[in-house]
Amino acid sequence: MIALIQRVQRAHVEVQGAVVGRIAAGLLALVAVQPQDGEAQAQRLLTRVLDYRVFPDAGGRMNLSLRETRGGLLLVSQFTLAADTGKGLRPSFDTAAPPHQAEALFQHLLALARARHAPVASGRFGADMQVHLVNDGPVTFWLEAR
Repeated sequence: MIALIQRVQRAHVEVQGAVVGRIAAGLLALVAVQPQDGEAQAQRLLTRVLDYRVFPDAGGRMNLSLRETRGGLLLVSQFTLAADTGKGLRPSFDTAAPPHQAEALFQHLLALARARHAPVASGRFGADMQVHLVNDGPVTFWLEAR
């Protein structure tokens, strides 16, 4: 699994003009599922997202995690992160999990997140979403769980 995490001051996701997920300060995580991924990868990725130290401590150093700051987590499925862009001028999505597998694992990740952290919000799997964010820093990291 892949997560592109962005430290945000606030973020929300809209589907057909309606807000379906919103957080204040915290992390926006764009998540992609690959064919070989399973529950172990979801667990590992969530641990990394919650414990990755990207928030400033009193001295201004990135030493605090989302769990420590109690910030919001907004999970948004984004299969394009799993694209193979190594050749040509069009991405190949053969490296992304098929929708039924990806949705099941994304929903599992979301349930795990809600059981281990609050607040947690999400986009809507498979929907045409508009993601609005105020990137804080900017601070953006690519995380993988294999």
